[in-house]
Amino acid sequence: MSEESGSPAVAPFKRRTFLASAALAAGAPAAVAGAAEATAAPATAPLAAPGLGSVARLLAVPKNDRGVGWLRSALQVAVGLELATIPPYLCGWWSVRDRGSEVARMIRRIVGDEMYHLGIVCNLLVAVGGRPQIKAAAPVYPGPLPGGVRAGVTVYLSGLTKPFVRDVMMAIEAPEESLVRSVQAAPTVGEFYEDMQKAFRAVRPQLSVRGQLSEYVGGDDLRPVETLEDVERAIEIIREQGEGTAGSPADSFEDDHPAHYYAFGEIYHGRELRETDEGWKYVGGPVPFPDVRPMAPVPVGGWPNPPARVGQLLFRFDATYSTVLDRLDAAWAGGGHRSLGAALHAMRGLEDPAVELMETKIPYAPGTYGPQFRALRRPTRAL
Repeated sequence: MSEESGSPAVAPFKRRTFLASAALAAGAPAAVAGAAEATAAPATAPLAAPGLGSVARLLAVPKNDRGVGWLRSALQVAVGLELATIPPYLCGWWSVRDRGSEVARMIRRIVGDEMYHLGIVCNLLVAVGGRPQIKAAAPVYPGPLPGGVRAGVTVYLSGLTKPFVRDVMMAIEAPEESLVRSVQAAPTVGEFYEDMQKAFRAVRPQLSVRGQLSEYVGGDDLRPVETLEDVERAIEIIREQGEGTAGSPADSFEDDHPAHYYAFGEIYHGRELRETDEGWKYVGGPVPFPDVRPMAPVPVGGWPNPPARVGQLLFRFDATYSTVLDRLDAAWAGGGHRSLGAALHAMRGLEDPAVELMETKIPYAPGTYGPQFRALRRPTRAL
């Protein structure tokens, strides 16, 4: 996209790469203009007031006591964290009417990144002798992020709106330096992954490739981790694609995409991020906010008393979503490439019922319905 005439003189911002950074350097000037705070949930959501949670308990374990068991526990929490980001981002993406728009393509890329991150942490968990519990980790929306990170953030499901971009998307991905900490000093995602890196370095566990998966996921090649160098690189990919790195927006490598936080910031501010004489600001070329399907935020407990057709669509969606989770569990439990392929195939079946729900008006309130992403606990098959 080109800059509008009359914009301040700025340097082009190369789009962040496979290993680009998502946060401001420690000690750098105050955060990028307009950084989102971890703030309000929709009125229908419960006030998020979680305890310190499992991440804080893990980080409270003395470093000398963090062995292979600690790594397995931490990686299972990471499975839940990565999974939790995908449904809200999918809802935002599906709600955009023009899939060829810049915003739709940005969100679709980020969804792919998060799917890739989930694959990475599952491979890491298998490498140290664990087995990912993906369906068991499926969150309920609205609610806090798993593990007690990002205290004060309530993740809800909605069509794309500027408040949703700010309060959910940007709040999830907010870098450590610009995140408004809660009085509980809850741990950040970046701190959590950094401590996992340190534990791998200290423990130097034997890594097994048996049961790890290779697949093209979300635009990247998922590969087994075989060495500690592979572990370091894998965790850095997760952190630097948008979740807690301590670098700068200027860091760029090969694929020229911004980190998730800054991509969402461009959508929120309606401008590309640029480096100016006064620091990084959203003053570049326009990023028009797209025309969207007006999916209302899913209330606590789901949609009350939905019409019969809506109920059928909700069940169809949830059954397919549950099949995706079941197949993912099976893939890292010995099912391998075939089960993972079945999961990815089933995932493509989510869009049609989701969009149909988003085009069905709610009779008692503004907006339209949308998927609830409820995991049915009995094994299911796609409908």
